[in-house]
Amino acid sequence: MKKAFLGLLALAAFTFTSCSSDDDGGNVVDNDVVAPATYTFSRNGATTVDYNGQTTRIQMGEELITALKNNTATEAQLDGMFAHVEGNNDFSNADLNASGKSIRSKTAASSDYFSANSTDANAIKADFDSWIASQVSEVFPAWTNNATAGNAGQLQEAGGGSTRYISAKGLEYNQAVNKGLIGALMADQMLNNYLSTSVLDAATNRADNDAGTVADGKNYTTMEHKWDEAFGYLYGTDNATAPTLNEDSFLNKYLARVEGDTDFAGIASDVYEAFKLGRAAIVAKNYTVRDQQADIIREKISTVIAVRAVYYLQQGKNNLASDKASAFHDLSEGFGFIYSLQFTRKPGTNAPYFTKAQVDGFISQLMTGNGFWDVTPATLDEISDTISAEFSFTTAQAGS
Repeated sequence: MKKAFLGLLALAAFTFTSCSSDDDGGNVVDNDVVAPATYTFSRNGATTVDYNGQTTRIQMGEELITALKNNTATEAQLDGMFAHVEGNNDFSNADLNASGKSIRSKTAASSDYFSANSTDANAIKADFDSWIASQVSEVFPAWTNNATAGNAGQLQEAGGGSTRYISAKGLEYNQAVNKGLIGALMADQMLNNYLSTSVLDAATNRADNDAGTVADGKNYTTMEHKWDEAFGYLYGTDNATAPTLNEDSFLNKYLARVEGDTDFAGIASDVYEAFKLGRAAIVAKNYTVRDQQADIIREKISTVIAVRAVYYLQQGKNNLASDKASAFHDLSEGFGFIYSLQFTRKPGTNAPYFTKAQVDGFISQLMTGNGFWDVTPATLDEISDTISAEFSFTTAQAGS
């Protein structure tokens, strides 16, 4: 469902008024930051907005998750899409093949969470490597077999619906990769890297931004560009000046899904407004307003991940007895969103809403024994309620 929710935003700019100290005399002066009607910023008549690297990685991710459903693909081919090396012929898009960027290099790679935590970063990358490898070694060989508890294969949804290709525990590895990247790549880079003061204010970034000193050969300051890169992980394949959402298979799609739930209507506008105002604050050299908007984005994007985790657990629970193929598909999506919870960020802190250890505990509960074949409604409710309790929504609101 595509929602053109931002049309009304062009009617007025949003103004944030604050007080700040004048650098020359220390006097307190009014300092208004006015966000433009759309995410449009320029210098000397030319745009200063650039997030092409994020668009590239989203496009790489799209090809990877499509290829994970092609049972003729080899592990080497899938690994090449995940850990692309410049010049290798890994993608159907020649521009992606020519790129020196990769998905794996930015997975669990944020400054705040992983620059000093290579142990967890490596373990998370290894999870994705394992899901890709298991899709090839476990699911592809059983592609035409009927899946049963403890045996990989296919299950068709009731009433002639979609056929799902699952592991011995009922998990769709392609969904684990897809939804896992929403946290490990998109959210982690956005919330814990590019919106972080450790990145925005690194080295001489603040002094350069204050002086209007642009990056070498560019029309933007480094700080402006870092903020834009965060923006790109959400809107990289969308229209920055008139986002419609549902334009990729990652954060953009699921912000649209949450926006479409009446319990959460307005969240998409909240995120877009915060991105605009934060970028305008950088131009105005008001870093207090900038950081306040970063915290709004952290809260809202974290909420999107949590809402969808609970939604899929509840949908899976509802179908568990009557349609295992449909239930396992929902639970696989829930698995990926639960995995992504460790990359969320509590506003005003350097911590996720759920730690890696807590997430690993949820995953263990889901995968114990024969996994989804054995999981109970009580377990799904318990995990759902635990997640909801950390946020300002109920399981009933998220689950419907």
